[in-house]
Amino acid sequence: MGMSGIEDFREAALAAVRSAMEERRLGGFIITDLSTIRWLTGFSGSSARLLVTPSVCRLFTDFRYREQAEREVAVAETVVVQEGVAAELASGRHPLKGTVALQSDTVLWQDAKRFMEALANRCSLEPLAGFFNEFRMVKNPVELNLMQNAADISGKVLDAVVPMISERVSECDIATEISCLHRKFGGEKDSFDPIVAGGARSAMPHARPTGEQFREGALVVIDMGCMAGGYASDQTRTVALGRVPDEARRVYDIVREAQQLGIRSARCGMKARELDAVVRSFIAGHGYGEAFGHGLGHGIGLEVHEEPRISLKGEAVLQEGMVFTIEPGIYLEGRFGVRIEDTVVMEAGGARPLQRFTKELIEL
Repeated sequence: MGMSGIEDFREAALAAVRSAMEERRLGGFIITDLSTIRWLTGFSGSSARLLVTPSVCRLFTDFRYREQAEREVAVAETVVVQEGVAAELASGRHPLKGTVALQSDTVLWQDAKRFMEALANRCSLEPLAGFFNEFRMVKNPVELNLMQNAADISGKVLDAVVPMISERVSECDIATEISCLHRKFGGEKDSFDPIVAGGARSAMPHARPTGEQFREGALVVIDMGCMAGGYASDQTRTVALGRVPDEARRVYDIVREAQQLGIRSARCGMKARELDAVVRSFIAGHGYGEAFGHGLGHGIGLEVHEEPRISLKGEAVLQEGMVFTIEPGIYLEGRFGVRIEDTVVMEAGGARPLQRFTKELIEL
């Protein structure tokens, strides 16, 4: 993918943000969320604020990231600050007038207070949360290509680590291999700490890997993802070490059918909670409703968890270009758990999974 396509996407995103700002009569926007800053500018450093006005787009960072910003950022002017961003904005060197929004969902209270005190005589500061959700929920083709690449990297890692599972290795051994291979195969890092849980621990949806070795006859849940090009992947598969009990196999089949039902049922125009209800009703109809205690899925993009939320309370309307997970699970405390997850992109004809790894129960 050429840089021109990425920069065209960022220019278009910036234009859309400015148009929405004009509708709300905002004279500026101080953006504090690093993932939104990366979406708009490409900057991947860990210290930045972004000012967008009708006339300027300026990235504020510190000396450590000066060269990196110059390499990564074309859509914004880089300003290296020494006394803090609030003091820099108060200096009079930047166009601030009227009502200026402060992205409040990711700023600490002491930082917000610093902005309010510094800019009290320059503009009217308005805390604003959720402004960028509508833009980031629907992915551009450039973003979709980046997300497919991240999914492909994690797919290669899953291909490599599943055959490693045996009674001679532990959950931590597999989790460590996942993290190492994500980087080896081209990822920046894990998108979250890998979940590797065998036996009774597989009934814990967010179990942390331990030094416990796998045992014959156990189910093993592997939930993993990477960051690549700034975008996240997320997938879960459940595999068996040898022959598992009949109920475990039956539960696996129910979860697999439920997950496929979720993919088949997703349609543009339906509410997220409606999709959740379809799958939840299917699992409840098989007698395991109480064992499915989390939402069906979540949006994914620059962050591994973002809008839309596919849950009982999810009010977002599914649209073409949205990307989210479909990940039903059944968890029987003290015994075993099963979860199967794909990341899907909504298209005019339905949901298309980014993952290709088999959903047949693998018996190692």
